[in-house]
Amino acid sequence: MEDPNALDAGVLAPYLEAEIPGFLGLQSIEKFTSGQSNPTYLLRAKSGRYVLRAKPPGELLKSAHQVDREFRVMKALGPTAVPVPRMLHLSGEASPIGRMFYVMEFVEGRIFWDPALPELAGNDERAAIYDAMNRTLAVLHDVDLAAAGLADYGRPGSYFERQLARWSAQYRAAETTRIAAMDRLIAWLEEHLPADDGQTSLVHGDYRLDNLVFAPDRAEIVAVLDWELSTLGHPYADLAYQCMQWRLPHDLGFGNLGGLAGTDRAAIGIPVETAYVADYCRRRGIGGIAGWNACLAFSFFRLAAICQGVYKRALDGNASNPERGIRHGDLVPVLAGLAVRLIDEGE
Repeated sequence: MEDPNALDAGVLAPYLEAEIPGFLGLQSIEKFTSGQSNPTYLLRAKSGRYVLRAKPPGELLKSAHQVDREFRVMKALGPTAVPVPRMLHLSGEASPIGRMFYVMEFVEGRIFWDPALPELAGNDERAAIYDAMNRTLAVLHDVDLAAAGLADYGRPGSYFERQLARWSAQYRAAETTRIAAMDRLIAWLEEHLPADDGQTSLVHGDYRLDNLVFAPDRAEIVAVLDWELSTLGHPYADLAYQCMQWRLPHDLGFGNLGGLAGTDRAAIGIPVETAYVADYCRRRGIGGIAGWNACLAFSFFRLAAICQGVYKRALDGNASNPERGIRHGDLVPVLAGLAVRLIDEGE
């Protein structure tokens, strides 16, 4: 069966040469196996390497897969201290591949998939990797929205409330079977969402280790990738989303979604969650975070809803990696169960 994600180099090459200054001689197109939402490709050309990221084929949920938003936010962040690839071109919907896409520079560096960082030899380097993640997240949340031209990138205020409504609706639209833990989690969140304290920042929405490119020779982030879920929102949502990593089992059996639970973090140089949160608060000049358990429970819910959507797209034949997409269905009850345990411990 023909791969619906395959790209026709013969059609794409002349378009890119006409639209991107300096682009010459498309030689190969290789689809990255990671990622389940917007299919992403490595383009090799005589003029260098590039990355193309496109909407998936098929019928899509409303407000999902907005590659134009990804392009806009990364282009806007180019002059800031947030490291992002250079944006080169955004197509329209009537593109040569039949769906919207953008092209950006290829950033050379390291991507780590296991949060325990077993490939690194020393604890000092592991600690430095986590410190770089923390520092970059704080820098991201301190971006001047008006100066970056992003003041209208989302609706300010009531972020958790709006996100709960959005992802509950998307979860129900993609629901394939009733999951008791997910139903209980949604009901609990409707009563215990973090209060709206007026904070608004740019949020990445999927800020985790494998969406960061580190320099080849040092613990410095050179690119933050995958901005599909970015918007204006509450900064603690990003922090809690990353801190799920401390609570997810390391042996989850699902590649990049494995966490740090069950590992001896002190022995391998990785900070505990409380220290990581404290460093973030210090960098942003805040005293602490109220309602932290609710922020974490919301993050588990949101990731579970995303996984359910990936699973449904795989069933419908629209997933970027269908085999891996089907496995996302197994994660939904696991994530909901971890959140229910979290809220039970807090009550």
